[in-house]
Amino acid sequence: MLSALSRLLEERDETLGHGARVATLAEAVADRLGWEADRIASLRHGAYLHDIGKLAVSRAVLRKPGALTEAELAEIRSHPRAGGSFVLALRGAWLALPYVVYHHERWDGMGYPSRLSGESIPLGARLIAVADAFDAMTSPRPYTDAIGPDLAFAEIARC
Repeated sequence: MLSALSRLLEERDETLGHGARVATLAEAVADRLGWEADRIASLRHGAYLHDIGKLAVSRAVLRKPGALTEAELAEIRSHPRAGGSFVLALRGAWLALPYVVYHHERWDGMGYPSRLSGESIPLGARLIAVADAFDAMTSPRPYTDAIGPDLAFAEIARC
């Protein structure tokens, strides 16, 4: 069911395979950190569902090739909370909630939706955020070309 929901979303915003790639990247890091299997399984579910809230975002905004207006940015920034609502409605998916809601928070507190900072951001959400950013930079999108892994790693280190 998780992969089907992920594919449905990815077809809407032209990011086919994004959830699986984010899951693979985040799981690899969690494994290196020594996480137990059940915690990694929860992380995997969160990775597949992290962008589910984009189902509440218009297709025109998701596929817009140019810069977004403030109203369009606000619509995009609504997807973590919308995703949280969707996850709560999915039987057995509540363990994915922190990953879905907090994957756009930033260490400096300038993220969204809650402006959490530093270690107040759940570790799994931080892992998904980095994996999400890496995949977004290294995969072509309607609004930007892909960059190579070395440039993506440099950008992650910079930020």
